[in-house]
Amino acid sequence: MSLQSLDFSPEAMKARYAYDGIRAQIRDLHTENIALLAARARELGDVIPLWFGEGDIVTPPFIRDAAKRALDEGTTFYIPNMRGYQPLNEALSKYQSDLHGRHIAISRSTVAPGGMQALYLALSLLVDTGTNVVYVAPQWPNIHNAIHLIGGEPRAVSLDFDTDWRLDLDKLFAACDARTRAIFLSTPSNPTGWTASREEMAALLDFSRRTGVWIISDEVYNRLYFDGRSAPSILQIAEDSDRVISINSFSKAWAMTGWRVGWLTHPTGVADQLGAMTQYANSGTAGFVQAGAAAAMNDGEWLVAEIREKIKAGLDLAYEKLAQIPGIILPEKPRGGMYAFFALAGQPDARRACTMILENSRVGLAPGHMFGASSSAFMRMCVFRDIEQIRTALDRMVDALK
Repeated sequence: MSLQSLDFSPEAMKARYAYDGIRAQIRDLHTENIALLAARARELGDVIPLWFGEGDIVTPPFIRDAAKRALDEGTTFYIPNMRGYQPLNEALSKYQSDLHGRHIAISRSTVAPGGMQALYLALSLLVDTGTNVVYVAPQWPNIHNAIHLIGGEPRAVSLDFDTDWRLDLDKLFAACDARTRAIFLSTPSNPTGWTASREEMAALLDFSRRTGVWIISDEVYNRLYFDGRSAPSILQIAEDSDRVISINSFSKAWAMTGWRVGWLTHPTGVADQLGAMTQYANSGTAGFVQAGAAAAMNDGEWLVAEIREKIKAGLDLAYEKLAQIPGIILPEKPRGGMYAFFALAGQPDARRACTMILENSRVGLAPGHMFGASSSAFMRMCVFRDIEQIRTALDRMVDALK
């Protein structure tokens, strides 16, 4: 090719060098979303959007008022302890010790601006380029992409499915090798609602102790569990010295998605490193936001219970109505989380099914391919919504699909 044949227009130059200097992990990074469906929903109008992982409860006044008081009192400066605001640190220690039945010291928690930031800190602490993280799928797409973004290799190991989702521990452990830094699981799971048993947690912990592989347990839905006050947690059996990190957030169980505040529970031995990472990653979480979070933790048990009951009512209704649809593939009712996750017989790609439901029922659902290849036939419905809105959505779906 001659020099004269090259296009040196501004547009061509921009396209040619758009990726110069960009890390390979960033070039192909994209957001997993429902953009096409959402665009069509705007055209259709009167769509009930149940595709987002977010409830419809506005954060209650007692949390908002605590944050307002902190602002009025001048809590607008840096928080000196990068790992958290002292009242929230104390509340986290008390809350977790009470919930898990064993002492969780202040030194074991680090506050972050959101559960996603907490997860990113945990992965950044452990993962080098050339190492891998084995994760349980179907899984929230942020997990795969965060591992990739940091430079690790994401290795999905899917739950088995017959009439329900089940974990094959042998298959999970076989996916690990000398380059595996961590096993990642979400329990209760987004999107399936699968919840690890105490016995499965014990097996994971034993594997970690034998191999040195870390366990990262995403427990954001821990309190949205229907068989007790909380789902089984690895913090109930792990010692401070174990290679265990739990990720949590105020977003779901305290209706605080927009506040962006979460935390990690970790060994005391990595507290200093996480404090330093926090300083360089985000310089800490806003003090007035942490004041609201402390109020949620100290005074919000009634709120957690109310949210849990609202979700359970929505899930019960969803299972009653969805069962009326011919050819529905409906797993056993989840023990936790805030989603119904189901498929239609003869529809191997849920994108087509979601489009059909959107067009015919005016109901927005999230297609399962977003959560991995093993769930491409499934659709996720968020049931943390007004019960009458869910009833209307389900009636529309039943009428259209019968």
